[in-house]
Amino acid sequence: MSLVLVQSNVAPSPAAAAGGDGMSPLLQLVLALAVLIAAAKIGGLVSTKLKQPAVLGELLVGILLGPSVLDFLNLSFFTSTHLQDTVFEIAEIGVIFLMFVAGLEVKLPDLLAAGKVSTIAGVLGVIIPLLGGFALAWFWPNNYSFTKSLFIGILLTATSVSISAQTLLELGKLRSRVGLSLLGAAIVDDVLVIVLLSTFVALTASSGGGIMTVLSIVGVMLLYFVVMSIFGLRALPWIIRKAAKLPISQPLVSTALVLVLFASWSAEALGGVAAITGAFLMGVFLGRTPYHNRIEDGVQTLTYAFFVPIFFASIGLHANIFSLPGDLVAFAAVLCVIAVATKVIGCGIGAKIGGMNNKESLQVGLGMISRGEVGLIVASVGIRQGIIGEDVFAMTVLMVLVTTLVTPLLLRWSFGNEQTPKDQETPKSDKPTLKPAHAGEEAGH
Repeated sequence: MSLVLVQSNVAPSPAAAAGGDGMSPLLQLVLALAVLIAAAKIGGLVSTKLKQPAVLGELLVGILLGPSVLDFLNLSFFTSTHLQDTVFEIAEIGVIFLMFVAGLEVKLPDLLAAGKVSTIAGVLGVIIPLLGGFALAWFWPNNYSFTKSLFIGILLTATSVSISAQTLLELGKLRSRVGLSLLGAAIVDDVLVIVLLSTFVALTASSGGGIMTVLSIVGVMLLYFVVMSIFGLRALPWIIRKAAKLPISQPLVSTALVLVLFASWSAEALGGVAAITGAFLMGVFLGRTPYHNRIEDGVQTLTYAFFVPIFFASIGLHANIFSLPGDLVAFAAVLCVIAVATKVIGCGIGAKIGGMNNKESLQVGLGMISRGEVGLIVASVGIRQGIIGEDVFAMTVLMVLVTTLVTPLLLRWSFGNEQTPKDQETPKSDKPTLKPAHAGEEAGH
């Protein structure tokens, strides 16, 4: 699914569409990207100086540059009609690469070992927010219909683990028990949310489809995971081994980029799951090969220098958080509280049932709070289907921003001064230190 952006109702003049007498569309894009990257890095630096995760500063910079404060992309000299779309598309590539890097950091046996905790936390992390969001909308004096109330509940089920993954990387905790459980729970969450959303749309659409449509969606998902696993475990090692011997520049990194982009495309276009799930799985499978250090080296540089700063800054560029009508402010505030509380309670209880202690369960719950781009994607489906209006979409954007901002803060607080084992340490910067490539990798050892 692609994110649908709400465009201005004012049609640009032909001169503006062509760039007018000012900069060409390309130069406008170049300038916008330069400012976004520089601002995000400065925000990250200030945040680390204040002993907070770098991602927090990058997110706050996005809000400052967005329509809530400066409305940077709508300044008079930005006349290109597709500038925002292009920036947001580059940002979505950024989150794909971010989850790919997270997958490279994870060991498949460790991820599978967290399966029980991940499954229960993922399931309860969908059920509790669904019930909480529905109850809030149904009993609120605004008199939301049953259909709209149920969809608001579905909005709260989404989770975007990219923010948590970046924070855990900074803290050196991505490969910890909590980090692995979070990543696994996010996959379970993603599958359940897609099934819920697809079921809801199938049952409310005039064309119907009913239970057979739902069963076909689930079947396609299962088939995708089976095919992806067979490919990753059997064919991928042979492909990457052959690629390493190609007499071209950067054969391993180029091959890895092609594979992750193809995996992301196939996840949504063929498998019916989020593109970031395909990217994460490709990272996990490539992480099993003897060439993963060299792949990680090249991809991390590209990801953290260019794509990720644009992604984090772009979160705040989507809408004006101060534009809500007065009668919706109270509902939006309570919605944000419910969004945070239900994820913490649902995922935390699930982790506890799975065998984690109280502190670890809380950390898993906190790590699942962020809705990120996934929440916006779900809301965009509601807009397209006519299920929700602009008011609910605006509240969703606010909820996404709030949950995305509090997640790194609460995660950092929950770990406190906890020490990271030496074999799991990752420096607290916006880009993890790269492991050197060894000669043994070249030989395939």
